[in-house]
Amino acid sequence: MFAKLAKLSSAILLAALAAGCVSSALDVGAKGVQPIAAKLVAEMKRKGMTPSSPILVRIFKEESELEIWKRDGNGKYALLKTYPMCRWSGQLGPKKRIGDRQAPEGFYHVSADRLNPNSQYYLSFNLGYPNKLESALGYSGEALMVHGACSSSGCYALTDEGVSEIYAVAREALKGGQTSFQVQAFPFRMTAQKMARNRGNPNYGFWTDLKKGYDSFEVTRRQPKVAYCDKRYVFDTEFAGGDPVDPLAACPPAISGADPLVAARTERDLSTAETMASTLTGTTVHAYADGGMHPTFRKLLAASGDKALSKRTSLTKVPISRPEAALADPYSASE
Repeated sequence: MFAKLAKLSSAILLAALAAGCVSSALDVGAKGVQPIAAKLVAEMKRKGMTPSSPILVRIFKEESELEIWKRDGNGKYALLKTYPMCRWSGQLGPKKRIGDRQAPEGFYHVSADRLNPNSQYYLSFNLGYPNKLESALGYSGEALMVHGACSSSGCYALTDEGVSEIYAVAREALKGGQTSFQVQAFPFRMTAQKMARNRGNPNYGFWTDLKKGYDSFEVTRRQPKVAYCDKRYVFDTEFAGGDPVDPLAACPPAISGADPLVAARTERDLSTAETMASTLTGTTVHAYADGGMHPTFRKLLAASGDKALSKRTSLTKVPISRPEAALADPYSASE
């Protein structure tokens, strides 16, 4: 028995080395099936969650953070953990075409077949860009991922260590019966203050639509229902005859709409943002050279250089993508 296992492990390792994309037998044979970290399982238990209970993921570009939420015993989602993002590319705003280096913004659904245990960036899952709305609008792109290392060309890079933990949590939720988990990707935390700061951005109209989905989750702590019509997202709405088929056509008559508390929050925040925007002076937004990086990684990059950071974030020492650009944005002292 042990001899057979040894031969099998050797064969796997030799094949992996030939492919030139791994650094150890652990990376090849076990990275996709590693259990959830014991500390994280204990945190789940403390919060009334189980490893198999459903998850929801939120991503914020400006803050360079990814959150994992899990359904607790009350049937609502509670925050499990926030991960610092090592790298994303492009600017604030949606992805529209292949080669624009934009990391996507929008609502996506990740099923088990989008998990990739053999990723060149350690582990990954595919967001499923373009979604139905983006496809109808003619947006192009493929293989937009959440993955390891600290390199991005339209993806979200969370380091090998970070993605290993995220992948395990996602895998167990999908094994537990969740058909797919929702990923909400935002330009920033969509508070009135941040909406005001970005009021002049050409993507502001698109962001006001995303905010309705953001507010739905903030108020209810339940996964918002997503539909597409009138060239935009529509949340938590039931339509006569079912969900709209054509994302570009006018929305059909609605049987019921969003929670009044959600609609009130969105209206209040956008009104506040309009008032605040009229009083802001000077440049108060980030002017990305090419994407961002969480402050913890920015400090490491500035202090020790890209090669040292590469060693800390990737078992295979994947180079940091455009390190000069990661440090170029004139961030505030408090980031």
